Amino acid sequence: MKLRNALAATTALVVMASAASAETMKIGITQNNVGVDSYQTTYEKAFIEAADANDAVETVVLDAGGDVARQIAQMEDLIQQEVDAIIIWPTNGEAVIPAVRKAHQAGIPVVVTNSNIAEQGFDFVKSFSGPDNITQGARSAEIMCDKFKDMGIENEAQVVHITGQPGYTTAIERAKGFEDRLPEVCPNVTIVDTQPGDWNREKSQQVMEAFLVKYDDIDGVYAGDDNMGVGALNAAKAAGRDGIIFVGATNFAVGYEAMAAGDYWGSIYQSPVDDARAALQTAIDILDGKELPFLNYFDTPKITQENMDEFTKPVF
Repeated sequence: MKLRNALAATTALVVMASAASAETMKIGITQNNVGVDSYQTTYEKAFIEAADANDAVETVVLDAGGDVARQIAQMEDLIQQEVDAIIIWPTNGEAVIPAVRKAHQAGIPVVVTNSNIAEQGFDFVKSFSGPDNITQGARSAEIMCDKFKDMGIENEAQVVHITGQPGYTTAIERAKGFEDRLPEVCPNVTIVDTQPGDWNREKSQQVMEAFLVKYDDIDGVYAGDDNMGVGALNAAKAAGRDGIIFVGATNFAVGYEAMAAGDYWGSIYQSPVDDARAALQTAIDILDGKELPFLNYFDTPKITQENMDEFTKPVF
């Protein structure tokens, strides 16, 4: 009798464990390039912390290291593992589409985070979670135009533009937002040159050094993020070129510090912690059967020297 009771109790425990296991969501993420900047490093840390705090979530956290082929292989690995959902931060918005399609065909919902894939892949994605990068670019143009008007140079100013990594959706969208909006608000401002900085401060400094040699008159610099913008600022400082207005997007700590020092005018405030938490919650909500908008944006306001006291210094 005791043996029978013990067996019954053991069986009950096994059933309970199986039920608990069945309720666990296994969510895989393949990131773009964690080591390239502090935003992505902070994002990964926040994602892991948010997942660890949720007993119903098990995660597989991968990093493509900026390599499209590696990211495609990681997508295929996550499909083979039969995860419940996949979050992808694309290395290239077009090149990853076949891998995203494979996940869709396998019945695995895909959430794109931070930087969207190209439009032809939208049918294979459940939701995008992240910032509205076109709006960010447009807001950066407004920040720059407003400053030029305050200076009285809105009819003659010349601007150089440092973009992110070519082929990367965030870079494309922020560039489009800026270049479409600037002539609407400041029609006589001229963008004299555009070159990629690849999200890298040192490369952006080199790009700016070349701009400074090529152009005697530069009134403004727009960079796709503050990491690149501060690289450009460093080049201008080294060359003794004062009076240039620097505007970025995604306010890094170095950008915030440069604003506090009066060297860097403005940016767009975006939190990698909010970004990571939003991506994870989007995947959880989809697995819970909730209806979500395809474009699941979080707000990213303007920040300048004039209102920066309203914002805490970024941790990245």
